[in-house]
Amino acid sequence: MPSREWLLRIHDIIAAAMENIQSTQFMTFEQFEMAESLFIKGILYNFIIIGEAAINVPEEIQIRYQKIPWRLMSDMRNVMAHEYFQVNLRRVWKTIRIYLPPLIEQLQDLLEREGAINND
Repeated sequence: MPSREWLLRIHDIIAAAMENIQSTQFMTFEQFEMAESLFIKGILYNFIIIGEAAINVPEEIQIRYQKIPWRLMSDMRNVMAHEYFQVNLRRVWKTIRIYLPPLIEQLQDLLEREGAINND
């Protein structure tokens, strides 16, 4: 049995993605690139959370919601965790700006469809 219910993992993805967006919303890429190491590592850690949570969503859910980039999330996690020396900050920035907002929408839609929206 998984250590954490998959619906909670979806909430984890949304929370980590939102934190990355909110933490960088008033920055330019140049400011992001020059930010303190611990700030950047926090952003990268959120991507590890996103990927790890995605890996643990059951295959049947991943198949049902094929438009959600499950594989890309897990691949990005693998790079950040195992190939950390190859992390491209411009790609991280682009992911935050371009790909995380629609991902959040897709995951919120998934939660609504699965009857599991958490209105905290």
